Amino acid sequence: MRFGFITCVRLGEACIREILRLGGDLALLVTLHDDLGRSKSGRVYLDNLARRHDIPLHKIRNVNDADAIELLREADLDWLFIIGWSQIAGPELLAVPRKGVLGMHPTLLPQGRGRASIPWAIIKGLEQTGVTLFKLDEGVDTGPILAQEICPLADNETASTLYSRVAEAHVALMRHAWQRLEDDTLPMLEQDASSATEWPGRRPEQGLIIPETMSVAEVDRLVRAVTHPYPGAFLETSDGDIVTIWEGHPAVGEPGPTVLRVGLTDGSYDAVSYERTA
Repeated sequence: MRFGFITCVRLGEACIREILRLGGDLALLVTLHDDLGRSKSGRVYLDNLARRHDIPLHKIRNVNDADAIELLREADLDWLFIIGWSQIAGPELLAVPRKGVLGMHPTLLPQGRGRASIPWAIIKGLEQTGVTLFKLDEGVDTGPILAQEICPLADNETASTLYSRVAEAHVALMRHAWQRLEDDTLPMLEQDASSATEWPGRRPEQGLIIPETMSVAEVDRLVRAVTHPYPGAFLETSDGDIVTIWEGHPAVGEPGPTVLRVGLTDGSYDAVSYERTA
């Protein structure tokens, strides 16, 4: 089997390192040109990794450009991984590798197709989420499933803790699936469209806390869901300031001197880590 890998973020790099640790071979690596995506969260540069392991490295502007598709054709691939890449693979690219293109999605598909997977899992109060290895098709997260890794959610789960555990689950999923991919023994299961759910993208302004209409449980989930590395939940004060809340808990007893207590429809919430901006 011949494999290629496209990524430009730490998560993809971690999966590459796991493949190499397992003794796997990659025919080529593809990433963004150095001048692109500098502000992209988790952006990495693969030059040293590629040089150290003697893997050809190619830099592109768009995965669907003619030069990108041609270099992938010349690589004569069976499978191509695309992980941590914001550009959607078009039909011409999907047809290049003999067996197809593989991606990972941070939910247990067919649940949670779409975006903002980590915040939504917490906001929705799920008991578990996970990562799915699947074959890309022309839909959005609709292709056949090859393997999954489950991540149970704790009652106090935050975006920070879940983000780290989902990243670890990507690597674990690669570790568990790699040998069967090489041996061509990993089965593919079509998704059950009747049980699919779609989660929309989220905007920073959706972190707004409205004390007059929100419960303690709703605010607690929202704060935990959009804390670091996301923009955070926030209040608008009567004097026009913005208070961004990074951490807190349902109110118990009297608040300490540095605690910001927020009254809600069914009780109060204590913010213990927050910042105020005019």
